[in-house]
Amino acid sequence: MANDDTRRKARSDYIYRRMSGTTIALLYNVSRSTFGRWKSNAKKKGDDWDIARSASIIAGEGIEVVVSTVVEDFMVMAQSLLEEIKGDAVPVDQKVKHLVSLADAMTKMTSAAGKLAPSISELGVAQDVMRHLLDFVRAEFPQHANVVLEILEPFGERLPELYSQ
Repeated sequence: MANDDTRRKARSDYIYRRMSGTTIALLYNVSRSTFGRWKSNAKKKGDDWDIARSASIIAGEGIEVVVSTVVEDFMVMAQSLLEEIKGDAVPVDQKVKHLVSLADAMTKMTSAAGKLAPSISELGVAQDVMRHLLDFVRAEFPQHANVVLEILEPFGERLPELYSQ
């Protein structure tokens, strides 16, 4: 059985080093469910590790990193749901319900992310415009596509810097 020192180290690794629960369980030779129980028990006592983790990220790197991480996690879960829906195990009426719910959730997630971290939203629009410009040039002026790409690639590397202010 793990002692309090192990729990404190696990908490610290989760919050400040942003390690996953699975990694921490392996590191400290405990089960994934034990780690989950530690988090749950701490939360019942007013120590929410997830809130502390988010606060640490915000303090260190800003809200954009938190929002970006949440959006990434959401998209991974959405992709997982889509893969599940593609199978034959889910009846068609349930597939439709899942897709409608997912579309609604994605709309809300996108809106919230844009409001919380507008620079992420702006960066996404800028990257999308660059992609559409390159597609346009390839379709309408294919002889110039390589030159435009040669310009857009280094410019694309500047976009995060321009929209992180």
